[in-house]
Formats: sequence, structure tokens, C-alpha cells
Amino acid sequence: MSPTPDTPRDLVGIGIGPFNLSLAALAHPLAELDTVFYDQRPAFDWHPGLLIDGATIQVPFLADLVTLVDPASPWTFLNHLKSRDRLFPFYFAERFHIQRAEYDAYCRWVAENLPALHFGHQVDAVRFNPERDVFEVDFTQLDTDGEAEALGRTYTRNIALGIGTEPYIPDPLRPLVEAPGVPVIHAADYLTHRADLLTAEHITVVGSGQSGAEVFLDLLRARPHGRERLHWIGRTEAFAPMEYSKLGLEHFTPDYTRYFHALTESVRDRLITTQWQLHKGIDADTLAAIHDELYRRTLHGGWPDAVLTPGVRVRTAGRIATTKLELHLEHIEQNTRSRLTTDAVVLATGYRERPLDRLLAGLDPYLRRDSRDRPRVDEHYRLALDPSVTGTGCNIYVQNAERHTHGVGTPDLGLAAWRSATILNSLTGKETYPLPARTAFTTFGLETPRPQIPPARRPSTLTPLLDGI
Repeated sequence: MSPTPDTPRDLVGIGIGPFNLSLAALAHPLAELDTVFYDQRPAFDWHPGLLIDGATIQVPFLADLVTLVDPASPWTFLNHLKSRDRLFPFYFAERFHIQRAEYDAYCRWVAENLPALHFGHQVDAVRFNPERDVFEVDFTQLDTDGEAEALGRTYTRNIALGIGTEPYIPDPLRPLVEAPGVPVIHAADYLTHRADLLTAEHITVVGSGQSGAEVFLDLLRARPHGRERLHWIGRTEAFAPMEYSKLGLEHFTPDYTRYFHALTESVRDRLITTQWQLHKGIDADTLAAIHDELYRRTLHGGWPDAVLTPGVRVRTAGRIATTKLELHLEHIEQNTRSRLTTDAVVLATGYRERPLDRLLAGLDPYLRRDSRDRPRVDEHYRLALDPSVTGTGCNIYVQNAERHTHGVGTPDLGLAAWRSATILNSLTGKETYPLPARTAFTTFGLETPRPQIPPARRPSTLTPLLDGI
């Protein structure tokens, strides 16, 4: 028998990206949980503007939504292949890292088959009702055109926020997006505007991470030799490869996450600024493909009309004339400045976590924050709330909003299943999904030393003889 509208659910998920999709998939077989997940989009999609042909995800296919905690789940990537009669082709393809488009198709398959997911539902507000000891979630049901169709309210004891990230544009570059008639796009929308971009005489890509590299490579492949007219700039001192050594990857394990969470706030903040190459560097294969493409164009003499300049920041930017853009550049190491005129710009400047305050404004009196006014998050991914809320058994879990407390693995797909299982174990109050006690060969901190007391020396009839030798 289905619950009445006033019956509190066990869990409401807000946002259906890969992380809450993982949570929904692992919650699906748990009959004791009543769950529902809302997303304002009409259907699942995952970075559609960056599903460039040949671009791969940066984690192995085993880092799907469920496998690393429940390989027998019906929602594994391998079961997706089986449902499409593609297991043997995948087997012979010998691909450890799958294409982005294939990962997106896998997530769509899961999303289309989980009954707890409700797309076209925009969550408007979240409040705590102290009289009923539950959260109230107000939402608007949207029609196919995205217009409001009906209003609704759901009551729940627990919430999982998976509202994702949003494209980030640094302040010096904001004047560019206010220049109508000139192609200036964020990399998140690259494929949507690719055809228009290719008509531009000169194109500049800003950003030295993976997205910038993939966009530059795709543009390079699409432009004829001698008429590339491309410029790629970035703030980092080099177009640096991502740290991908075996032991380096152990920073994306539960062991490191636990270690990081136990550090002091000031140490965590300092570490985050030093670990950019663990998650913001460029895949070595992408760098090799760019070099191969450039090298191929030198075989008959001459150099491609493409400029790659790291160590550069944009001081200011804006439109000049009618169809031109001008970037005022500063080389960080040389302390020199110059101007770059271009016809189109792709801003591969990354993403930022969506502020939780927009959605949780009604809970602000209950939220507990750190010294920088960020939400506190415990080891089980629960927001720190006033005891008047948590004492009732109500909790708010976050997914991909806790890098300041849980470290570089926060946005990594490889930790999705483990975090989802951790949340479900916390929510059910039992080991619903058994998790390993150890996941890395590296020991990230010193254990509390114990006094080393030598054992008592046992008397021996040989002692006098030995002492005399």
C-alpha cells in the first residue's frame, strides 16, 4: 500500500546527477526504505556539452554507480552492456576507461528504470517542521516546456542533496559573456555551439585543465592545416599531466577521505590548494594526442598556426569593434603583459559547487558552520544541524558539496558508490552495505604510538658461558 501524501518518507533526494543516481540505485533493493528523488530537468543528462567524440572519463569502468560496493547489483555498467548485447564487443575492445558518451548512456539506462526518480520536479524550498519533527520539501511540477504545472509538498525524515556544480567564470572574464554577437561560451556548452565556433577566424581557449585540453584538441582536429588560428592559454605554469601513479591514486580512497576529514580545518584548507594536480591536471593520453596532432602537421615543413601558452592569466577582457574580443594578458613568471585579439572564446574555467544557501534558506537557523561560514559536514556526510533537529532523527546528507571537509575525492566518480553506501548505512542504522576497513596500501597518518616494553629476559644456563665469550 502506497503512503499517503502526509506520511513522512525515509529519504528525499534533491538533484539527480551521478551521485544521487548512485544513491537511488543502491537504495532500490532496500524494501524498508521509502525514497523519492526529484530533479527539475526533463530527463537525465550528464555534461552534454562535453560529450566530445573520443573523450573518456578519468576513472575505470568499475567506478560505476554501484560496483565497488555491490558488484552483484543489477545496476552495474557490465549489466548495462549485457542488456544491450554489448558484452562481447566491450570484452574485445579492451577498454578500461570508457567514453563519456558511453557513461552518459549507462546512467540514462539506470535513470529510465528506477521508479523512485521524478524528473520535471523543481524543489523550491526545504523547511523543518518542529511540530511534526520532519522536513517539508516544497516542489513545482513542470510540464514539457518547463512551465509550472502543479505545486506539491513532500514530508521526509532525511534529505540527500545532490544538486551538483555550476559553470564558473572568473571575474576578469565576465565582461566577455556580456558581449552580444560574439561567440563566448563556457566549455559546458561547447558541443551546442561548436558549429558556430568553427566559423570564427581565430579562437582562444582559456583554461589549462582537462576540458580545455579536450576542446583545444577537438578544434585542432576540425581546422585545416595552416589555418588553425588557435590559441590556448592557462594559469598553471605548464599544461601539466594529472597525477595518475598507483600510489597517487590512493588519495581517492576511503582511507584518505577519513584521514583528511580528521585533520584540522586550517590544515585541510591548505592541503586543498596544493593538490590541484590530483584532479585538475590533464589526462596523459589527451596531451599525447594534442602533441601527435601538432607533430603530424610538421611532416612537410612549417608549423601549425596554433599557440599554446601556459603561465598566463587574464587581467581584463572585453569586446572591441563589432566582432572582436580583446584579452589583456599577464605572464605570471615573466611579469610581462600583452594583448590578444580573437574572434571567439571558449571558457574552460571549471565548475564550482552550487551554494546550499539558495535551497536551505529556511534551515539557516539550524545550520552549524565553520570559521569561514561553510557548512560543517560529519564523517557520514551529514550536515551539522542544531540538536533540536538531529535529536528527532532527521538528517541532511550532501553529495559533492563537502570538498572542504572530505578532500579531493569529493567530486570523483570512483567514490560515488562508497559514499552512497556510507549514507545508506547511516540512514538505516546498520551495515546494510558492508564496507572494507582498509582500501589503500598507504598509511596517511601516524598511529598513536604504544609504549614498546621489551619482554622479560628468561634465565638461561648458557648465560654465564655467553657472557664469557
